[in-house]
Amino acid sequence: MNKRKKEILNAVKDDLEAIEKALQHHLQPHLELVSQIAHHILFSGGKRLRPLLTVLSARLCRYTGSFDKTLSCVFEYLHAATLLHDDIVDAATLRRGKPVAHLTWENSTVVLVGDFLLARSLSIAAQTGLPEIVEIIAYITENMSQGEIRQMLNKNRVDLTEAEYLEVIQAKTAVLFQGACRASALIAKALPDEEAALANYGYNLGLAFQMADDLLDYTTDSAVLGKEPGADLKEGKVTLPVIYALKKADAKTRLQMESIIINKDFNTEDFETLRLFLKKYKGIEYTIKQATQYAANAKDALAIFEPSPTKQILIDVADYALLRKT
Repeated sequence: MNKRKKEILNAVKDDLEAIEKALQHHLQPHLELVSQIAHHILFSGGKRLRPLLTVLSARLCRYTGSFDKTLSCVFEYLHAATLLHDDIVDAATLRRGKPVAHLTWENSTVVLVGDFLLARSLSIAAQTGLPEIVEIIAYITENMSQGEIRQMLNKNRVDLTEAEYLEVIQAKTAVLFQGACRASALIAKALPDEEAALANYGYNLGLAFQMADDLLDYTTDSAVLGKEPGADLKEGKVTLPVIYALKKADAKTRLQMESIIINKDFNTEDFETLRLFLKKYKGIEYTIKQATQYAANAKDALAIFEPSPTKQILIDVADYALLRKT
């Protein structure tokens, strides 16, 4: 996996450098405080996967203009805004191994900076002159908001179904990946079937990415993950590994699992017990299987494109999203 990651990073090195410069250049806050908080979340070690998808998708559709890096900022700003808001809603303490923004600045200020990033995204989208791209951004923000509300309503729900879980990750993650890819096809004036293929790729990649991300809470230690073990569970997030294991567990074990899930003050021993149950009842195995299928769907969506270095990078990104450790 480390080799695959290094290969991807080497292949997109110039793109990532250009994306970093664009993120700095197009932020344009008028207040120093806004700049400080925005930089705290934007430049603290993110993977830049969403803006990278924008740039690569445009290139796959033979785009030769210069607006792709600018457009890519939209999807990183949107992502950063949701992180600022989500950390407050979830009462999180760590993000990428560092204290979350609202532990340094007031909640109200952090919320407003998130709002600024959302507005900045719409401003950049409007510069394309394409109503379809503005509609994409509006659709993403609406879905992400509703996804967060659904997730909040679902906190600590031991009866949460897989279908309800999918509704949340579709809204919070998949539509953002989908939009990043589809918007690129639009600025490149791609053929309708190419636009649909990239939208399909992004959507399935987003589902695979989020499922793999949800697994990390149970398979990776805090030093690597950048947050404490069980942080998602302490925030009340019941994800697919837990949903499936609860469904397969016997009545006695299910009650034991439920008591850990609903107790946000569970200790390390409780969490290790839950992890053992997730393995025993194949919650982790099932989630890997589902994520693998979505990653395969993403790669299959690219079949209409001729072989090229860019297409191969997008295929490799799908594999990385599935197998990553952080």
